[in-house]
Amino acid sequence: MSKTKHSLHSSAGTPPGDTGPSYASASGKKRTFPLSLLCLTIGAFAIGMTEFIIMGLLPNVAEDLNVSIPQAGQLITGYALGVAVGAPILTVFTHRIPQKKLLVLLMCIFIIGNALSVIAPTYGLLISARILTAFAHGTFLGVGSILATKLVTPDRRAGAVSVVLAGLTIANIIGVPFGTFIGQQLGWRSSFGAITLLGIISLIGIIRFIPVIPQGPPANLGQQFRNLIRPQVLLVLLIGAMGCGSLFTVFTYITPMLVDISGFAEQSVTWILVLFGFGVTLGNMVGGRLADWKLMPSLIVNFAILAVLLAVLTLTLHNPILAVTTIFFWGVAAFGIMPGLQVRIMNMTREAPLLATTSSHSAFNLGNAAGAYIGGFAITHTGLISVPLYAAVIAGLGLLGLLWSLILHDRRASSDGADAGQSIVAR
Repeated sequence: MSKTKHSLHSSAGTPPGDTGPSYASASGKKRTFPLSLLCLTIGAFAIGMTEFIIMGLLPNVAEDLNVSIPQAGQLITGYALGVAVGAPILTVFTHRIPQKKLLVLLMCIFIIGNALSVIAPTYGLLISARILTAFAHGTFLGVGSILATKLVTPDRRAGAVSVVLAGLTIANIIGVPFGTFIGQQLGWRSSFGAITLLGIISLIGIIRFIPVIPQGPPANLGQQFRNLIRPQVLLVLLIGAMGCGSLFTVFTYITPMLVDISGFAEQSVTWILVLFGFGVTLGNMVGGRLADWKLMPSLIVNFAILAVLLAVLTLTLHNPILAVTTIFFWGVAAFGIMPGLQVRIMNMTREAPLLATTSSHSAFNLGNAAGAYIGGFAITHTGLISVPLYAAVIAGLGLLGLLWSLILHDRRASSDGADAGQSIVAR
């Protein structure tokens, strides 16, 4: 007991903005992921449902609110822009709030936004509610990822991040299909009602189970911003955007590719996407474990496999069995990179990670939007079959970015070692 008290007391003296020691290491006993992580996973699950469920309900929303399908589609664009812009803005205004209190505030914003979506009488109010909800998205996942790393031992940080992000992937397997079914049977508003209830469950869990971990004084905004604009950090954000861009270049148009090229019936695509979702979830968990083992080597190998699989998909799309097999492993590789990238950013901004970590979700969503645009460009100019090749090129550029990041890191390490040697000689 005295050791625990001493450890928690000493954490109060960490430098401004330092992440401090992990809760798990303070207790000295936690080797399995704690229950408190589940509360963050449920929150991420609800966020994943909110982001993607609207895709299956566009016709219902358009008919109910008397708008066109393209207008209803702006509910997706508005949400993505809300995430991209909202994460850094909300972080700037809330960076002094302790992390547990900030999670509670963000989940309250999320609940209010979805509750407004349930009762929204007009299209304008609905898109406003969606943007409000999106503001909580990136900051919740960023803060949740940072807090997750403090709830486990240092050698399990990437694994803890992957557990939180698993909520997003599981939402695609279970939440989105189930929520779409509810919306089609009981009306689209009922889907947002179910998401609101999930948000309330996550909020109660956060309040009840997540401990208050001493952080020390928060880093000032200048320090947060300087960390964000460091070339190495910006490079990793760009690499993350490329990873997501390669994903959405193909994923946005996966249905027409499977129907028109592979020859699947449209109703079969749903089950293929469920299989893809299982691959995504597996990749997220395996990627977290590999990143805890060897961070940069695992990221480099993963990006290389991702680029190869996307190129191979161009060939296997013509064979239904090979197409489905490739799509499953593509899902594994596509999300295997996410935990490692998040931890890489946190490692480079240890003294003030919040703004950079939340901005990563802005970068990821910008990558999503760019990928969808590039996929559309490919279809218009070189045909549907060429879409995976464009995605493979984007993933290849991400791989080159990772290699460049590793070279810069090695150069800096060599320079620091030389400076230290000169200092010793001078003394």
